[in-house]
Amino acid sequence: MNFVYERKINYYETDKMGVVHHSNYIRYLEETRCEWLEKLGMPFEEFEKQGITIPVLGVNISYKRHVTYADTILIRPFIKDYTGVRMTVGYEVTDKETGLVVITGETKHCFTSREIKPLNLKKANKEFSDKFENLLEK
Repeated sequence: MNFVYERKINYYETDKMGVVHHSNYIRYLEETRCEWLEKLGMPFEEFEKQGITIPVLGVNISYKRHVTYADTILIRPFIKDYTGVRMTVGYEVTDKETGLVVITGETKHCFTSREIKPLNLKKANKEFSDKFENLLEK
């Protein structure tokens, strides 16, 4: 599935220089990931019903250009690495109007039980695990 999340920048997300404050990009990645999983038929609510959590272990972002109020960005998520226990989601964020890359980034995750004990998604939910395997970009 080729998924792209579209988001218009709000005024309150900008700083004194009139550009999006760097901390907002982490929120944009989270919004994208949640919407993407829902479109894939794997909403966070379903993971939670099954007692599975997906904590964030790390975030890495490289800023290329800035965006300002009323700009629209396009965020393309993809699976960079998946083992069943850990997963890395990559992101490419572009300015819709210019097509230029705004940021590249990744979030690292693991799968755990509600008790925060590591689990292997390949055993806990093979259907979801297979979807992640099929999304892995090589």
